This record gives sequence, C-alpha cells and structure tokens, in this order.
Amino acid sequence: MYGKCKNNRKGATTLKTKSIKAFGTEAAKAPLKGLTINRRHTTSHDVEIDILYCGVCHSDLHTARNEWHGTIYPCVPGHEIVGRIVRVGDHVSKFKVGDVAAVGCLVDSCRECQYCQEDLEQYCEKGNIQTYNSPDKYLGTQTYGGYSESIVVDESFVLRVPENLDLAATAPLLCAGITTYSPLKHWNVGPGKKVGVVGLGGLGHMGVKIAKAMGAEVIVFTTSASKVEDAKRLGADDVVLSKDEAQMAKYAGKLHFVLDAVSAQHDINAYLNLLRVDGSLALVGAPELPLPVAAFSLIPFRRSFAGSMIGGIAETQEMLDFCGKHNIVSDIEMINIGQINEAYERLLKGDVKYRFVIDMASLKK
Repeated sequence: MYGKCKNNRKGATTLKTKSIKAFGTEAAKAPLKGLTINRRHTTSHDVEIDILYCGVCHSDLHTARNEWHGTIYPCVPGHEIVGRIVRVGDHVSKFKVGDVAAVGCLVDSCRECQYCQEDLEQYCEKGNIQTYNSPDKYLGTQTYGGYSESIVVDESFVLRVPENLDLAATAPLLCAGITTYSPLKHWNVGPGKKVGVVGLGGLGHMGVKIAKAMGAEVIVFTTSASKVEDAKRLGADDVVLSKDEAQMAKYAGKLHFVLDAVSAQHDINAYLNLLRVDGSLALVGAPELPLPVAAFSLIPFRRSFAGSMIGGIAETQEMLDFCGKHNIVSDIEMINIGQINEAYERLLKGDVKYRFVIDMASLKK
C-alpha cells in the first residue's frame, strides 16, 4: 500500500512510499531482526527491483555493529544485490520489467564533480551515496540496503548481469568482485606479472580468480595450512604459508603487485618486502588500527603502498562482463534470512567458504 512521505530535511521531497519487509538492527549490540521500512515509489528514472539474493559482506557486520562509527539506526545492511525488475519509471531507457539486474555499493553520487565525470563515482567529491547508511535525498532518511524485499534505484546505478552466470553466486561480485577487480586492473595485472594475494577469504578468493583470468602468475599468502589445496583449486600457481620465513624468502623482491585483502592486524612490511623495484601493494582489507610501515620497506626499491575502494558504475559493469566472459562467480554458502546473526558470528571466525548469500525468498516467508 502506497502512502506519502513528508520530510523537511534539505533535499527531501514529498513522494509516495511503500512499506516493505526488511531485516536489520536498531542498535550496535542488538541482533538483526525483522523490520518494516519505506521505499519510494519509482520516479521517472528509477527501477524497482524485487531482490532475489543478497551477499553478506564484512562491511555489513562492521556497519551494523557501528565498528566504523557513524552508523545511523535502524540499519538495514546489504550491498551485493541481484534481483528482477518489477517496475520502471516513465523515462527509464536502459531496463524493462522482467530484466535481471544488480545493485552494488553505490546508488547515487553528485554526477557533476571531476571524479563523477571520469566514471569514478566511488570517489565523488561531494560524497557518494551508498546503498545503506547514507543520506537518502528522496526521503530525507538514511538509505536501506539489500536485506529487504525490494529496492528502488536510479537506472544509472543499476547493472546488468551476464546471462550465463549463476544469480546467487553473482551477488558477491557486486562488492568482493569489484573491490578486487578495480586495483588489479588499475595496476595493470596481466601476462608476465607475478601477483601476490594476501588472505584467502571473501575478497582474496575473488582476487585469485580474477588475477588468474587476467593472465598473471598468482601466489597466495595465507596463515592457514588448511587453505593450501583450496587456493590451488581456485587457480593459485603457488601457495605460501606466511609464518614460514623460508617460504616468504622465496618471493622477496620478486612480485610486481600484491593485493592485501586482510582486515586483521598484520605485519604489512613482510608483504612490502616481497615487491620488486617499482612494485605496488594495494590494501583492500580494512584493519581497525593503523599498520606501522617501515621507511626502508619502501625507499630502497621505490615501492608503493596504496589503497583502493570499489569501482565506479562503468567499471563495475566491465567487471561483471569480464566475469561473464571467464565464467567467474563467487564460492558461496546459501543461508536464509533467519540465519544472519549466526552467519555474522561465523564470519568473525572465518568460517565460510567464501561468501554467505541470503536467499531473500526466505524474508517473504
């Protein structure tokens, strides 16, 4: 049933809204539970997507529990969304009802600054609008994510899913896929390059698959002997137990690029020392505390220590098309929405290979 939403916040307008089911939390220490939220009715350039699957990202946990601070409650996480379009606005030209579509970490940006003009909406100077926990300029509240029945998004921030990919296993590509694809592409990973992937989790396992498909020689660095064979199954050419000094020494000064996907505290210098002259390490994991960097891990070899976010909308579509061409999806474990709190606890323990995906039909039931 549609109603009207009135809000006096700057930028908000009076729109028809619809109440839908969602799953989220009302406090940092509260478990996730069933909630009712409002979605706007489609405006002229919007599409409404019935959500089929939503991936579970570690960022969801961080935000729900306010570990990065600034969470607005109630919080409905989820930015790895795959679904089917059920309604389109009058001026929508890219999609039609019945299309399979996807939404990642972004649902809007200013579209005018230098970075938006360069298809780098993730670095929008005025601040990108993320799928959840960002200002909703339409309703004057915060945005709500994919742990919900449906979502309404401007068509410019909606993505196409290659027909050959499994829809559930595609969902994590919308964050884990683009978070690893973007730096691998930016630092020109390809044939003739030796690439290290640190950490074999939700991000790391995608980094292995994508770097290998790009033609690189891929070496995985892990603290877990139990992950050696799985890393090779995913495409790694070699696997190094990072606690073994002899194994680490084998690659000292040899790698062109290192993708560091570890969010826990770790010795970043151990991995910087694997880089050859002019090599780069890009951090895509998000450790809670600063990582001390020794000057002489960088200076003698002109090494670079960098960070990378997700990609812009054009690059995210490029990533999906690349994955479609190479038949790449995430390794997933399907859960229902009632298992989300348990999944968060297992996520903290690294007890998933390699990404949880929620069957959103379970929310409707």
